[in-house]
Amino acid sequence: MLCEVVSADVITTPRKRMKILELTVSDETGSLKAVWFNQAFLKKYFHRGRQIILSGLVKGNPYSGIGPEMENPDFELSGEDDTPVHTSRIVPVYNATEGLSPKQIRILMFHTTAACLFVLKDYLPRDILRRNDLKALPWAVKELHFPEECSDVDLLNRGRSPAHARLVFDEFFLLELGLALLKKRETIERGISFSLAGDLVHTFVQGLPFELTSAQKRVIEEVRMDMHKPLPMNRLVHGDVGCGKTVVALVSMLIAVENGYQACLMAPTELLAEQHFINIQRMTGQLGIRVVLLTSGVKERPVHDISGGDAQIIVGTHALIQENVQFSRLGLAIIDEQHRFGVVQRASLRNKGLHPDILIMTATPIPRTLAITLYGDLDISIIDQLPAGRKPVITKMFFPSQKDRIYSLITAELSKKRQVYIVYPLIEESEKLDLKSAIDGAHALRKIFPEKKIGLIHGKMRHDERESVMEMFTQGGIDILVATTVIEVGIDVPNASLMLIVHSERFGLSQLHQLRGRIGRGGYESYCLLLAYPPFSEDAKRRLRAMEATGDGFRIAEEDLAIRGPGDFFGTRQSGMPDLKIANIIRDTKTLELARREAFALVEGDPALDRCPMLREVLQKKWMGRLELIKS
Repeated sequence: MLCEVVSADVITTPRKRMKILELTVSDETGSLKAVWFNQAFLKKYFHRGRQIILSGLVKGNPYSGIGPEMENPDFELSGEDDTPVHTSRIVPVYNATEGLSPKQIRILMFHTTAACLFVLKDYLPRDILRRNDLKALPWAVKELHFPEECSDVDLLNRGRSPAHARLVFDEFFLLELGLALLKKRETIERGISFSLAGDLVHTFVQGLPFELTSAQKRVIEEVRMDMHKPLPMNRLVHGDVGCGKTVVALVSMLIAVENGYQACLMAPTELLAEQHFINIQRMTGQLGIRVVLLTSGVKERPVHDISGGDAQIIVGTHALIQENVQFSRLGLAIIDEQHRFGVVQRASLRNKGLHPDILIMTATPIPRTLAITLYGDLDISIIDQLPAGRKPVITKMFFPSQKDRIYSLITAELSKKRQVYIVYPLIEESEKLDLKSAIDGAHALRKIFPEKKIGLIHGKMRHDERESVMEMFTQGGIDILVATTVIEVGIDVPNASLMLIVHSERFGLSQLHQLRGRIGRGGYESYCLLLAYPPFSEDAKRRLRAMEATGDGFRIAEEDLAIRGPGDFFGTRQSGMPDLKIANIIRDTKTLELARREAFALVEGDPALDRCPMLREVLQKKWMGRLELIKS
């Protein structure tokens, strides 16, 4: 409202010594009182007769004798500026930061936006703008910060305003354009054409103690055909926990070895790398293949065997991409649990060979929209079938008051000669967090189960210590294995039939599902007990209820995406990908698909973006320091 100052007085309350600025203003409709608490300094702006603009919530009840009043309203002095920033318009609300108030940020953004519109150029091709009915970029930036129409604000709140739609499209388009260039580059580079037939693979498959599922056979065939092409393979294989990805990976490695090439497998943790190494050694023991392990914890590093070609299959961690590690003839690189790495690590591993084939595996089922966002440059295979005989794991949430019931269930499984995992979130007790620790838990369990053998494993143990504990547990020498999340992936002990997850409310949904996947592998009825310590958040409750409701990893992944949101689904580990600050892959799925279609079509017709030099410059800045997109 535009009004005139009638009076301005500062009143000090006698009890709390609070200073209250009381301002009386009037216009042709009547008078109104405005008050500010502990802001007496504002009085200097309100001279009698001065024209001001007030904006805020009007309170008061004329029937009780209380006239109209505003508390802490925004105000502007009329006549100082032709265009008001804080009043008489749709006002943007910015989060305060140290040293700057929301009001100061609003002023900065108002003037910055006005100044930048004259130099902001639209980099999208006109035909893409026209086909998708997209507004000009300068207009969209201005409208997003300082919209002119109330209707646009209502649309903006639902993520549908024309200005918002333009910037959402841009974020998706620049992301998908980079992925399209990556994919196009792989079709140009010359790769290795591996022979399809071979006795090594046939002998291995025939020697397996189980029949491959139809899903495994389908994915193996997809990989074989990719490896046969004279182009570098770039394929993602994902499926639920226990679906048999390791066998698919091993068949792929044997194809490379049989053709005279080396194959490597990079895992995110030492324990997972160690387990892969042990399993691959065991499964290829009769084939006469040299398998080596390379991690920072290995004392005798087989660097010379790798560079000399004696090592045929190399399993390791990030150590594989260190500068001093050179391969003799790397033909296939497999990355396990890709979401724990980034595109930079993937590129580093690729550079260890001359355009080797790349196979990426993950036991985290990925919702379709997220898959095309994060892995748009890859062909995708899904193992959507579990081995025959697998029984669903019964999952139940418990509270601390029910510990006796938990111990009874553990005792019942141990009496059947089964084995048990007990997982804690911490290695040692934390002073900052009131959480149970693995070390303290192991001590307590030895008193509760004095006749049972209790083992302990965590990430700070030496390589040989972890290997010894896991070997004992695998062979049945340990009844209860107390662990941290180092056992999240890669551990396969068929006799383990019960898992207790302590402080389950602290774990993510995907992590809980991965942990649960360590049991139910032997055909026995298996149980996952979620011990939760109240109070906990609604999101935590939703995660635990989802675990109780389903064992389907794809449904778990969809629920996880809905709870955490796309920005945090893979945390910060997916380094190398441009950030999505405005777009939301759940809400904006249709826009994502449109942007992807336009990006891939553009690259197909103009692989070097020669006809779009401004777009190419923007794209390189967006991906700067993360990935080499366009080779000159």
